Amino acid sequence: MPLVPPPFDPELAAALELVKDVTPPGFTLDDLDTAREASGPELLGLLDVTLDGAFETEDRAVPGPEGAPDISLLLCRPASAAPASPLPVIYYVHGGGMVTGTNRAGVTEPLGWARELGAVVVSVEYRLAPEHPHPAPIEDVYAGLLWTAGHAKEIGGDPDRIVVAGASSGGGLAASLAHLSRDRQGPRPLGQLLMYPMLDDRNDSFSGHQMAGLGAWDRTANETGWTALLGDRRGGPDVPPYAAAARATDLTGLPPAFLDVGSAETFRDEVVAYASRLWQAGGAAELHVWPGGFHGFDALVPEAALSRAARAARVAWLRRLLTADHAPDDA
Repeated sequence: MPLVPPPFDPELAAALELVKDVTPPGFTLDDLDTAREASGPELLGLLDVTLDGAFETEDRAVPGPEGAPDISLLLCRPASAAPASPLPVIYYVHGGGMVTGTNRAGVTEPLGWARELGAVVVSVEYRLAPEHPHPAPIEDVYAGLLWTAGHAKEIGGDPDRIVVAGASSGGGLAASLAHLSRDRQGPRPLGQLLMYPMLDDRNDSFSGHQMAGLGAWDRTANETGWTALLGDRRGGPDVPPYAAAARATDLTGLPPAFLDVGSAETFRDEVVAYASRLWQAGGAAELHVWPGGFHGFDALVPEAALSRAARAARVAWLRRLLTADHAPDDA
């Protein structure tokens, strides 16, 4: 039986056709230098992370993992008058396939949430594979969370209302962070917002095979990213959930989750499976599968109707989470 891919949303398909030569799906390490130039600090440094003055921003070097270099956090506080009470904090982990990006990559979306909802944004920069394989990225992300929780009041935030969020590989790291912080009895995030997260190093799902060679991040690219992070361990029996959250055997006691993914992308089936396992473990999760969406569609085609719907759903979930009267284990 041939693997017939689901159709792309027509509006997204037209845009994908225009950029297919710029963002081909089959990324390999031979493409890494070019990809890093396209997402490097020089270009990302041109972003207005103040959102036209809505935020006061600061780059802060904070202690990294024991024996490792300091890490850089981008701190974004609302520029309006000091609130009567501490604000929620969005702790953001950037995407980039584990191999590219900085703490400014993709940060405009969480800044948009924060402007609408009244929140502080902390975006963490972590060491990249293949130069820095697992556990360097997740340990950096955890060190940044420890600092954020310990200094939340200093930056106008509430240490009891930290939401971890990430896109693609950043979503995968955010999911793994929830496991790591639970197991180390570290800060307990109020929630986890996982946008088309990269969860499973085994790279053998039906959707992965179905979408091979299509979209913006296919099975070849996925193998490249996971192999950069894990080397020969990728797909083997001893990969921990702190590297690939889909490997977790215990999904109890995790924060409420929002997960979304496109129906026409590599990660579809692993994200759906992960949400199902959260429910099976008694957890709270909201799952959206966007019909015809390819990987990262909302970032590539932000004005498309499907992209606007995806962003609205994320904001609606955050608003419910942040305004609810939460007991620690409530959904």
